[in-house]
Amino acid sequence: MNDKTIDLEQIRQNYSALAQSFSSVLLATVSADGEPEASYAAYLQHDGDYYIYVSELSAHTRNLLANGKVCILFVEDEDKAAHLFARQRVTYHCTAGEVERDTADFEYLMSLFEEKFGGFIRQLQKMQDFHLFRIQPQRGSFVQGFAKAFAIEGDDLNQVRHVNDVGHQTREPAAAPA
Repeated sequence: MNDKTIDLEQIRQNYSALAQSFSSVLLATVSADGEPEASYAAYLQHDGDYYIYVSELSAHTRNLLANGKVCILFVEDEDKAAHLFARQRVTYHCTAGEVERDTADFEYLMSLFEEKFGGFIRQLQKMQDFHLFRIQPQRGSFVQGFAKAFAIEGDDLNQVRHVNDVGHQTREPAAAPA
């Protein structure tokens, strides 16, 4: 497979559709002590960024407040995958910043959360330990299957490149001693 036979616009549509098929996102954050933390949160996508509204009781919230580093993952359900070892997935390396309460942006984004997730959001919005984060992808990757891995790059993440530099390598088993 080479870039001439790959419809990169179709690839963009595929990884966008995969992310949009979920209401929650898997998060990887890191603590101030360098400890990794895996979790998830309900999310909203707006104008190319992702937004989560999460409580300080969660380690990922404390981590985001401390350093703003996050990796997000959308991964195909196991039961829908053609092969367990080649589940479709899109990963973004991101920066996160808090959207301050009592701002027009906060109010607008919370109205979008309510539109997507219902009136329950109004109850969460009253809880002062919750924080709204804007997650901005910096670069990413999309795995569509075996030998179908793509880098997502560029200022607006508008460049998609097939990652086929080396490919998979196998090693011959060692010969039995004579």
